[in-house]
Amino acid sequence: VQLQASGGGLVQPGDSLRLSCAVSGFSSELYAIGWVRQAPGNEREGISAFSSVDGSTFYADSVKGRFTMSGDNAKNTVYLQMNSLKPEDTAVYYCAALMRSLTIGGAPLTTLRRLVELPLLYDYWGQGTLVTVSS
Repeated sequence: VQLQASGGGLVQPGDSLRLSCAVSGFSSELYAIGWVRQAPGNEREGISAFSSVDGSTFYADSVKGRFTMSGDNAKNTVYLQMNSLKPEDTAVYYCAALMRSLTIGGAPLTTLRRLVELPLLYDYWGQGTLVTVSS
């Protein structure tokens, strides 16, 4: 599985930005895909995850209500729409993919929540795209 993130840039506080993640190679077998960010000097932070099993999505509290994941199956692309950006959103953003459930018999939402809490559980990672929010 290959993931290619793009769309980062320099924006001002309050602005919006949309990131894209092109997925190729066994994309139809993915269990979940999500976005993870890493600010300078910080650990990677899971911010959102989407399950291809039932279409559920889970967001971290830090971005809930401001960020939205969506996808275009025809283009094998996942998007992250980021609104009301804040300086603390400055980070390198990665898209990542998981091939199987993290629970036995559990609902996909359980796996999504775990991915946001422990983003290093993803199987595949794309290269990052830098988002800088500054006035």
